[in-house]
Amino acid sequence: MDTQKTPTVEEIYKNLKYLQLLGNRFPTVAAASTEIINLEAILNLPKGTEHFLSDLHGEHEAFRHVLKNASGAVKRKVTEIFGNTLRESEIKEICTLIYYPKEKLELAKASEEDMADWYLITLHQLVRICRNVSSKYTRSKVQKALPTEFAYIIQELLHESSDEPNKHQYFNVIIKTIIETHRADQFITALCNLIQRLVIDSLHIIGDIYDRGPGAHLIMDTLCHYHNLDIQWGNHDILWMGAAAGNECCIANVLRTSMRYANLVTLEDGYGINLLPLATFAMDTYANDPCKCFYPKIEDGDKTHNERTCRLIAQMHKAISIIQFKLEAALIKRRPEFNMQSRNLLELIDFERGIFVYEGKEYEMTDTCFPTVDPKNPYKLTKEEEEIIRKLQHSFASSDKLKMHMHCLITYGSMYLSTNSNLLFHASVPLNADGSLKEIKIMNKTYKGKQLLDKVDSLIRFAFSDERSPEKDFAVDYMWYLWCGVDSPLFDKAKMATFERYFIKNKELHKEEKGAYYNLRDNEEVCDMILDEFNVKGEHRHIINGHVPVKTKKGEKPIKANGKLIVIDGGFSRAYQPETGIAGYTLVYHSRGLQLVQHEPFTSTQEAILKGRDIKSSTQLVELSTKRMMVRDTDKGTELEQQISDLFGLLAAYRKGIIKEKGQ
Repeated sequence: MDTQKTPTVEEIYKNLKYLQLLGNRFPTVAAASTEIINLEAILNLPKGTEHFLSDLHGEHEAFRHVLKNASGAVKRKVTEIFGNTLRESEIKEICTLIYYPKEKLELAKASEEDMADWYLITLHQLVRICRNVSSKYTRSKVQKALPTEFAYIIQELLHESSDEPNKHQYFNVIIKTIIETHRADQFITALCNLIQRLVIDSLHIIGDIYDRGPGAHLIMDTLCHYHNLDIQWGNHDILWMGAAAGNECCIANVLRTSMRYANLVTLEDGYGINLLPLATFAMDTYANDPCKCFYPKIEDGDKTHNERTCRLIAQMHKAISIIQFKLEAALIKRRPEFNMQSRNLLELIDFERGIFVYEGKEYEMTDTCFPTVDPKNPYKLTKEEEEIIRKLQHSFASSDKLKMHMHCLITYGSMYLSTNSNLLFHASVPLNADGSLKEIKIMNKTYKGKQLLDKVDSLIRFAFSDERSPEKDFAVDYMWYLWCGVDSPLFDKAKMATFERYFIKNKELHKEEKGAYYNLRDNEEVCDMILDEFNVKGEHRHIINGHVPVKTKKGEKPIKANGKLIVIDGGFSRAYQPETGIAGYTLVYHSRGLQLVQHEPFTSTQEAILKGRDIKSSTQLVELSTKRMMVRDTDKGTELEQQISDLFGLLAAYRKGIIKEKGQ
């Protein structure tokens, strides 16, 4: 219904039930008219800034800093406002205060001789910055973001100028009184947090929050309380979700990956997972085994893991790996429809000769010590291994913190998202070699493209339901397939060569051939086909992915298919940075266009606070709009225009006497 056109009587009666319900919210002509005015005003504000991040992999310090500095947006704002009046060192001090207000306040108190004067100057500066970053939002939206304690005062300062002669004294008295009542610290902290919140309107996490780095649980703490968030699940997220849902294979893979990167903090401190039974078993079983292939990957100069600790982790790493291979064989046997029989590799070992025999060819092994493997029945768990898995399963199921974080992932997460002409998904949409959508069979029915991702999404949610049924059991098993299955849209490779990389010297068997999507995604026609499949509209539309790190140092580019596809996995994880040469990307979509921000490695939060050492970032334009994009031009704008149309219908119904105004 056109908002400029008065609906006909027939149109009103057609929508009468809905309009009557709408009348409960807007009971009079005045109420409906006021809402139309409000919504029309919102449509003509600049669109909020969207931030896209992917593959955080537990690097919580770098992630928190990128959120705090809004990928350099805070410094750009401060420079715009004070660039002609303050030195670079002073701008850096203001920015660090905004990022870490409590810590920076303590440093200021230790170094400043006249704190009253420092408070006065700083409060004036922060109010100016806050006024600038809040200018693109309605008063109502800003008000909702304000801390309750200081809401009224901040509102007054934001909407009253100190330059206005009639308000000059009023403005200054507010600032002075804040200082005199010893509330300056709390007020500065509130303003800094408000600036951080307003600079990023919405946050998109395109998968892989978990594994490798030590702080996935800390990232999840931040995300669970973020003001506007969506998550597109990655394969590492699904692995943890599968573990939380009780999948034994997922539990074993979570532990193995954690041991590989010496990341016990997330398991033990974050979620309270009891690793003592595994540690005891590993020390006894592999007491005389050097476990060389299982030593954790740690950074040069790492002082938190001594030789004794690394030795224990290596033993635990090997123990859980063998358990994993046995558990996976049982699941593969239980689910022949997964077509994963080729991954049962323990049976291909010639234990007497210590040789791996694959497709008629013999391969030398790096490790031939298998004290828990019975050559006649290689996939049978020992009693001790069964007990370990039972206890681990109980530990995962009993973690309240893990339950809370999984609830957050389910609530804010999905397989994909279409928003403002951008299609977001972590890894792939399975394709055939000719670029057509690949049909995948799930529970005797075939799916492809959007239908496939919708089906996978529903299975993941079903795995967390309270229902007990064969379908629920399948959904839980399918979580493991999503981690490593050939046709998984979160993996999409010929195999996950875990066994081969641990035990086979010949690197030919280490290769993991990628699916057709990764070879074809630089083709603009293929990207357009996928965008059409997901009904993504717009003159400038894009696919945004993570999953595969962009090796910038080798000349790889994040922007593909003539700008239709953007890969933003640039190596947030320290483990990837030697390959990528950088420390991640952020894609920023503001009212003037798309910008890709490339980040250098983050040193530490302490360095940032003490030395004002920000993440060095460089920005490149992906797309610059000829006109400023307003809320009207977004998906939210389309929703608001429909609401306005409905309200015009309600107005017409009131004025024609078809619906009676309430209270009349």
